[in-house]
Amino acid sequence: MSWTGRVLYAPSMTQPFRFGLQLHSPIDQLSWLDSARYAEDQGYSSILIPDHFHHQYGPITALAAAAAVTTELKLGALVFGNDYRHPVTLAKEMATLDQISEGRCEFGLGAGWMRTDYEQSGMTYDRPGLRIERFVESLAIIKGCWAQGPFDFAGEHYTITGYDGHPKPWTESGPPIIIGGGGPRMLGVAAAHADIVGVTANLGAGEVGVEAIADSMPDAYDRKVARLRECAGSRLDELEISSLTMNTTITDDRDGTLGFFAEMFNSPVSEVAQTPALLVGSVEQIVETLQERRERWGFNYVVVQQDGGQGMEHFGKVVAALAGT
Repeated sequence: MSWTGRVLYAPSMTQPFRFGLQLHSPIDQLSWLDSARYAEDQGYSSILIPDHFHHQYGPITALAAAAAVTTELKLGALVFGNDYRHPVTLAKEMATLDQISEGRCEFGLGAGWMRTDYEQSGMTYDRPGLRIERFVESLAIIKGCWAQGPFDFAGEHYTITGYDGHPKPWTESGPPIIIGGGGPRMLGVAAAHADIVGVTANLGAGEVGVEAIADSMPDAYDRKVARLRECAGSRLDELEISSLTMNTTITDDRDGTLGFFAEMFNSPVSEVAQTPALLVGSVEQIVETLQERRERWGFNYVVVQQDGGQGMEHFGKVVAALAGT
């Protein structure tokens, strides 16, 4: 298996691989605390929790508990929905997590996208541009909370007067910031403000449906990374670029499994094989696939879901083969 297309991502120095494990609740047959220990023992760099209102643990409490039973594992949400909490409150919680974990917090923030979160909770589902405006203001406020001394902020959506955030984060400049982007505007914001950019499908429809699947194909990712490069400029080499794999299937029947997904997505096998939303094949094939994706798009921070496929008990072999290289 090889990819022979044009290399879009050509930084002066390729970032080494690291891996995150996204969990919404404990791994089957393990407690939450044992799940965190498992992730660390398997060599994952981080454990990450989504932030939605359906079937999942509350992220802040779960991350704090995971911090207490691990020593190296980084902890974060992928990503906090901005509209669900006031930025002053979220800044305090994340500074506290960074303190109690002694600098192991990764702070992911997004504008909020899942329509059902808003509908079921009674919150107004504003147009994407308005949610992004609030998100950008929140990010500025959170940085102000983490900086030394009191600050003021007067925006269209938030007003802060003489507030001095406490505690300050353990990490001097604050935890690294994760911003996901699927559309041009969010990719531009991420390029300017993130330390870690999660390149995703555009979820403007408020659900993972036909539009999101179409926007997960490799040509769409070519355009997204080109936009990121354009907006990041000289910052590009400083960024980690992350991909979230929705389904990881470790199997010796790669062709058959890809054929199944091709039919499901109504897309050619050749495209489905390259979408960052999927990882399919043997351990050796997945190692090669990830190397090709880093060459093509710069993805060095690979996040997989424990419940998003089959054979995940073997993924530690992929981590062992690539982490740090």
